Formats: sequence, structure tokens, C-alpha cells
Amino acid sequence: MNHRTTCRHCGHPLSLSMVDLGAQPPCEAILTEEQFYEPEPFYPLHARVCENCWLVQLDADVSPEKIYTEYAYYSSYSESWLQHMESYTDSICTRLGLTPNHRVVEIASNDGYLLQFFADRGIPCFGIDPAANVAEKALERGIETLVSFFSTDTAEQIVKERGKADLIIANNVFGHIPDINDFLQALQQLLQEGGTITIEIPHLMRLIEGNQFDTIYHEHYCYHSLIADLKLLESQGLKLIAVEELPTHGGSIRMFIAHREDARAPDDSIERLVGIERSRGMDTPAPYQAFGEKVRQTKRNLLRFLIAAKEEGKQVVGYGAPGKGNTLLNYCGIREDFLDFVVDRNPYKHGKFLPGSRIPIRPVEAVFEAKPDFLLILPWNISDEIIRQMDGVRAWGCQFVIPIPEVRIVV
Repeated sequence: MNHRTTCRHCGHPLSLSMVDLGAQPPCEAILTEEQFYEPEPFYPLHARVCENCWLVQLDADVSPEKIYTEYAYYSSYSESWLQHMESYTDSICTRLGLTPNHRVVEIASNDGYLLQFFADRGIPCFGIDPAANVAEKALERGIETLVSFFSTDTAEQIVKERGKADLIIANNVFGHIPDINDFLQALQQLLQEGGTITIEIPHLMRLIEGNQFDTIYHEHYCYHSLIADLKLLESQGLKLIAVEELPTHGGSIRMFIAHREDARAPDDSIERLVGIERSRGMDTPAPYQAFGEKVRQTKRNLLRFLIAAKEEGKQVVGYGAPGKGNTLLNYCGIREDFLDFVVDRNPYKHGKFLPGSRIPIRPVEAVFEAKPDFLLILPWNISDEIIRQMDGVRAWGCQFVIPIPEVRIVV
């Protein structure tokens, strides 16, 4: 583990603390039954702020090889995310006029969840992902995938073997990059002249406003505002030409990026959103300094609810085994004494245990066998989807609990 005291982009000292979530295991390091009695590595989880470029980042780097070589997250298990990506495919193909004569590359392509829609249109596409187990699922779909981390070396290899890309997609990966300057250089290398990069990333402003501290975990090295990203892109020969605000993951932004020399002029959406960020003080210490106490209050409120439920003899079960859920459970010290088990739609996780808390993971059907009093929704960002899917639990009076931004019970 590398302890970082200076900004990973500009080298300025990291003196401003945003929130300290203690020591935690990597959030996707799901345990097998054989690993249950073995020790787990715990690493500091502390988000700090660069007061020069305003990039928020972790001060401890866990090696990507320890996180991504085998990965427990499969994008295709979220119906709403698939719908979101199919809609993106339609809009970007129309916007850029993509045809079978163009080439699309996705960074962190996971199980082929997105590129399948380009393949269906006959548009040549290619994925890059370091997790061999999820890449295998993409290959089964017929999506060609290179199992590798994306870097300047990887980009050079791809350009030499396949040529440059007309569209490069990076969804929810920009925050996962420890060497952010090298990543941007690699995008610049791989991008065709006149081409477009789209980067979709959770919006730091929404994270702070929505108290979404559980989206802070070791695989998210950085947390992005437009104020910070404009500086990052400019430093690597790229420019922002448009930005969209999205509801996904508690509030995200999608950036449209081109080479600095590209003839397209930046549109008004950029100035508007930067203005909103400045009005919220995102280029001052104030919102970051206030965040930590809000997080501590959320911990107390959730524990207060769970203690009361258990003292009344109620059973509480968790829905979902996402990375964000593990940050929440480990920060709050929640184990099987509060949460009997969790369920997940992904069979890869069944029979295994959550990292740190060691709470068992079961199939969704286990909820209907146990008939708990409360269902704690850990992937709160898709709570509407989950409540629709699990509507049957209301038959015995089970209530849904949404923990973020504050504890809320849905009857």
C-alpha cells in the first residue's frame, strides 16, 4: 500500500480532510467459505482534498491488482443500468452519426453490458477490462475483450494492432484510476482525430449533497467535480465540449471530450454547471469540512434504528451486496448481530461472505423463506427498481429501509 501525501494530479500537499472512514477491506473482496477463517487485509479509507486543483482522492493506494484481477461486480444484473446504457447507445450513435465504418472502444467494459448494443448495430467494438472473470462473460456474448489495465502502454499496443477509436467510452471508471495523468494520456493516444470520448462519473457535488459517503471505497481513488476535471483534461491535451447531468448512481455527469485542437467549440452546459459548483463552494474548503460530521450522524442514526429493531425482536435482512454496502456496514460496525444475512441476484456471490462484516450472501429467494420484518436496501441508488422487484414482501408486512442520505422506512 502506498501512503499518499501529495495530489496524484498536480503534486500539491493533501492537507484538507474530507472524511475518515477508518480501516476497511477492499469492498468487492467477497470471501469464499475457505477464506472465512483466514485474515483479511484492511487499509485506511480516508478521503482528502487538494486545495490547488480541488481533486478529491484517497490518501492510501491499494494496488489495483489486489482489487480487479477477479471482480465480483457484473453490470448486467441491474435492469435499470442496462436500460440506461441502451438509451446511451441510441443517443450517441445519433449524435456522432456512428456507422459500421467507425470503431468503438470501451474502457472497463465489464461483462459486455454496453458493447452488446453497439454489436447489435453492426458497429465494430472492442472492450478492455482487467478482471478475467467478468471479461469471460463478455467473450461469451461475442464481445472481443482485452484482459488488461488501461494505460499509455496498452493504448500504444491497441493503436499499433487495431488503429485508433472514433468513440472511447469510460463509464464509472475514471474514479478507479490511481495514475490519472497516465490514463488521460492514454485516452489522448487512442482517440482518432475528430473522435469523441465520453466519461460518465458520479458527481462529487451530488455525493456531498446526498451524504453518499458509502460510495467512497478503495477502488475509487478519486472523486470528481467539473472544476477539477477541466484542469485535468487541459493538462493532457484534451478539452471538454459538453456535459450532461444524469440521475444514475445518486447523481452523475457525462462529459463529452475531444482533442484540444478539435474544431468543436465547448457549449453552454459547461459554464452553467461550473457556475453551480462554484455557488456550492466546491472550490473552497467549506463543503468538504462539513461533510465528516454529517457522515458520523448518519452512522449514529442507522445504528439507533437497528438497535431498536433488534430489541423489539425484529429480523433485518439486507438486499444487495454492492461495494457501497460494504463501506456502509464496515464503517458502522454492522455484523450478523444486526443483519442476519444479505441476498443478491448475482449467483457468483451466493454461498460467500461480505468482506469485513462476514455476513453471509444468499439468493433472493431466501427473503421469502425467512420473511424478515425489514429489508435494508444497500444499493440505495436503484431502490425504486428493488422495491418493484420485491413487492411481494409486503404480503407479511415487511418494510423497506433506505439508509442514504438518511434512514428512511418505506412501507
